[in-house]
Amino acid sequence: MALEHKAFMYRGTDEFLSVTVPYLESGLERGQVVIAVAREPNLTALRDSLGARGDTVAFLDSATFYQHPVRTLRDYQSIVKGSAPRTVCALAEPLWTGWDERQTLEWVRYESLINVVFGDSGARALCPYDAGELPQRVLDEARRTHPLLLAPGHDGQNADYVDPVEFGSGCDGRFRSDRPAGAEYLPIDGDDLHALRVFVGERARRHGLAKQQAQNLVTAANEVAANALQHGTPPIGLWVWQDGADLVCEVGDNGFWSPGPDSLTGFVPPDSALQRGFGLWTVRLLVDLMELRAGWDGTFVRLRCR
Repeated sequence: MALEHKAFMYRGTDEFLSVTVPYLESGLERGQVVIAVAREPNLTALRDSLGARGDTVAFLDSATFYQHPVRTLRDYQSIVKGSAPRTVCALAEPLWTGWDERQTLEWVRYESLINVVFGDSGARALCPYDAGELPQRVLDEARRTHPLLLAPGHDGQNADYVDPVEFGSGCDGRFRSDRPAGAEYLPIDGDDLHALRVFVGERARRHGLAKQQAQNLVTAANEVAANALQHGTPPIGLWVWQDGADLVCEVGDNGFWSPGPDSLTGFVPPDSALQRGFGLWTVRLLVDLMELRAGWDGTFVRLRCR
């Protein structure tokens, strides 16, 4: 069964409730597993409006559920798989405050990926967007990432929707990728990556990353370097530098990486560790942001931890 993925443009709590309450009630009537992820005060208002009817609804605060796009995607996948054979009815209000431009783009890409990851799940997802508060850019992107749209004067197919492969193909190229002249460099010229792990670990601790976060970055850098050694073209190297509050770690080689038949390799959760893209997917889970750029000058994977 196909996914039903709809953006809902609303203004104010009353309009929010006028659509979301009947939507969740319809999920209960169909026997679906119903979850409601919303911002406050919408979440409390929704719980109060449903009353006893909401006893079997899982209520989650967007502020805690939407902290990392790849992990949120993984968590939704766990809910959908764990609910089988029942399908899921999800009210999913993303959190759009507190992100910089790079983070915002990753959340937009996450909304697009929903259409691929859950395409044949039979799930229903209604994603509310506060048209009275959110920046116009966020509202415009919502129209590009949802096949269905509920907005004033419209309820149905969305003519502005862009296929996820097309949408994702240019995301990493939206930002300049200049590396500062003072970046520390380590050549990677052998299969023993112990020196790399020590190099990254020391700089992670110096930057003030928490112990687990530092270990995650070391593991991610090791995975990317091992992948470059196996599939890339020498010379291969690693650079580390600070960018504001971020510690940036980049691995590059002289080859041109191709994602295969589409641009979603490493973004879509793999079925097993043997599937193509498993390493990149794991890396995305470990760090705050991973960016990949492939061009005439080589392939570069940039990891950010803040």
